[in-house]
Amino acid sequence: MNSIRKLFGIDYPIVQAGMVWCSGWRLAAAVSHAGGLGLIGAGSMYPSVLQEHIRRCKQATDKPFGVNVPLLYPDIDQIMKIIVEEGVKIVFTSAGNPATWTGFLKNEGITVAHVIANKKFARKAEDCGVDAIVAEGFEAGGHNGREETTTFCLLPMIREIVSIPLLAAGGIASGKAILASMVLGADGVQIGSLFAAATESSAHPKFKQAIIDADEGDTKVSLKSVVPVRLLKNAFYKQVEQAELAGASRDELTQLLGRGRAKRGMFEGDLDEGELEIGQIASDITEVKPAATIMQKLWTDFLKEKERVAHLEY
Repeated sequence: MNSIRKLFGIDYPIVQAGMVWCSGWRLAAAVSHAGGLGLIGAGSMYPSVLQEHIRRCKQATDKPFGVNVPLLYPDIDQIMKIIVEEGVKIVFTSAGNPATWTGFLKNEGITVAHVIANKKFARKAEDCGVDAIVAEGFEAGGHNGREETTTFCLLPMIREIVSIPLLAAGGIASGKAILASMVLGADGVQIGSLFAAATESSAHPKFKQAIIDADEGDTKVSLKSVVPVRLLKNAFYKQVEQAELAGASRDELTQLLGRGRAKRGMFEGDLDEGELEIGQIASDITEVKPAATIMQKLWTDFLKEKERVAHLEY
């Protein structure tokens, strides 16, 4: 059996990314119920809100699901406590040192995956005992690696130095991309942007429409001196770009970012002044569809491409 399917107890080696303001219990439950692994995105939730989402997800599906925890956010102690108390069995950590919480989670019998963007942190994650690694390339939306390594460059490098199950992330939204990821060494994939536009995503309808309307070149990584993040270009992005070109300091950029900017854009639908985190693959997303439909098409297309490649002439 495929190592990712076996590790998480799922039907297909497809994980829905835990995206801020998009990955609530409805999306996680829908993806898990359709045979993948749904993740609740704790990065946009207060501890009490996360607790409610976990409980509602358990009511909505009897399939495995997990929680994504960006380690750079506050209240991590409370979040981890709730995860343990609510009996969550799978945690994906990101944006921080995997050594900080992996031991704690493993001692509680929780399966742990960690998101990395370079070889240094891949080795560190494996050394501290994670069960799987997510290799996320520069195409991905949201927080990004400073090395700017693309997914298809990153994957074979990481596969060569780690022995544990490996997920590919960044720029994946089709059966072809899943197959290509596996050829390069992945055991499965983590998909974000495609599910951000799903019917069950908690993103604002205006943001979903902005994803669908996105064209090539409409996203770019900015705020590199603070935390690199890939954004859909809008009025706020242009403010950041102008500030960076003018040599703004880290403190000045942090002040410009302010509080609640991502919520304003992705959850409340302010397409001008909000922060709109999405991946490059947005330009290939053309409609809002239920998560189950997305899952079915991904796997059907993967099998079709696998069959086609098996009969390639060369």
